[in-house]
Amino acid sequence: MSVTRAPMDYEQAGELKIGQVGIANLRIRTLDVDQLIREMRERVERAPKLFGRAAVIVDFGGLSRLPDADTARALIDGLRGAGVIPVALAYGTRDTETLAEQLGLPLLAKFRAQYEPVGGASAPTASAPRPVASDAAPAKAAPAPAVPKAADIKPGLVQKTPVRSGQQLYAENRDLTVLSTVGAGAEVISDGSIHVYGALRGRALAGARGNADARIFCREFHAELVAVAGHYKVMEEVPKELRGKAVQIWLDQDQLKIAAQD
Repeated sequence: MSVTRAPMDYEQAGELKIGQVGIANLRIRTLDVDQLIREMRERVERAPKLFGRAAVIVDFGGLSRLPDADTARALIDGLRGAGVIPVALAYGTRDTETLAEQLGLPLLAKFRAQYEPVGGASAPTASAPRPVASDAAPAKAAPAPAVPKAADIKPGLVQKTPVRSGQQLYAENRDLTVLSTVGAGAEVISDGSIHVYGALRGRALAGARGNADARIFCREFHAELVAVAGHYKVMEEVPKELRGKAVQIWLDQDQLKIAAQD
């Protein structure tokens, strides 16, 4: 007697992104509690030094409706059992605030920035009608854009000495260049791109506020974790032939790419 197996579903129920200060943001895409817990447990088992007891913000913004308090509590408890620590909900609506109160968790807003346009405005679904100029009131020419002053343009941050284990270096609204090494257990973060002219052994997070055009460059690749605009890879997911090589890291259609610089 033949048995017909249902096709495997490889779509992840939750998308895990790394936030600006190394806090992970779990955006729930499918409210399947068992699958979400299983995925998180696999992440922790794959990279226990990075994800074991890691702080996680739970984001229900990808769902059409919020879960009830019992379902959300089951998810929070299950994530704790999987090895991470849910510390907050990502802010969404007034209902999200109520749910957070029921769960005894705070709300954090800034971790929604990499999913939504600046200012929280929804993406337009249709072009707005353009106003028509009448003969009596001709349209005025748009003013020329203001030329930014030199003082408004931030140069890239240059770190001349090694970034040692336990240290965190953040380049706000600019690129970051490290002329030496980034040690294991250290973390370098930039809203722009990151250039490391020595060995990269810790974590490097480029495009921390959602800039998908940011890149990471390093002379010697041994990173524990790299991320661009929240999309990340840990060392266990990197091909062995790239380890110790000069590489560049970038996003291509929401997929993190790593390639040797020949």
